[in-house]
Amino acid sequence: MTSAEITLEEQAQLAKALLDALNPLASALHARTSGLPEERMWEAEPVEVTLSVLAAWKVVDAEVKRLTAIAAGTAGSYGASYEQLGAVWGITRQGARKKWPEAVTRPAGRAGAALRLFGGTAELVRAPESGGWSWSGEGADGTRGAADTRCASKEEAAAHAGAFLAAHAA
Repeated sequence: MTSAEITLEEQAQLAKALLDALNPLASALHARTSGLPEERMWEAEPVEVTLSVLAAWKVVDAEVKRLTAIAAGTAGSYGASYEQLGAVWGITRQGARKKWPEAVTRPAGRAGAALRLFGGTAELVRAPESGGWSWSGEGADGTRGAADTRCASKEEAAAHAGAFLAAHAA
């Protein structure tokens, strides 16, 4: 898999969706710093408005970086290598390892994976004797959980662990 390319139409749709999502955030940030109601943002001085928009893009940039790291960690938990992560991101294997140092992990001596979602972690473990999969983990709220029964596949165990982590997000 290589870096994703999008069409001009897809780029225009993405830009519109991002701007539609950004405007309420920019208005809220402007209201907090100026004390004016959100609906009056566009009546402010142009420099104030544009600085509020820039501040909102900074928030979006930080959130995209956070979500990107989660996506890289999830891909790594399903077995993606740093070489694959780098290829998708358009960087080297070493660049991917530096960008997402915790994305590709394997529990020592086990055929399993670590899953990090919603602020919690779970370990997927394959039972050598049966070939079935199980999981155990801790949600962001501190709740511990584990598989009640063996799962037929790694994907099934990951789905159950992911549902547990989502239910116990902070």
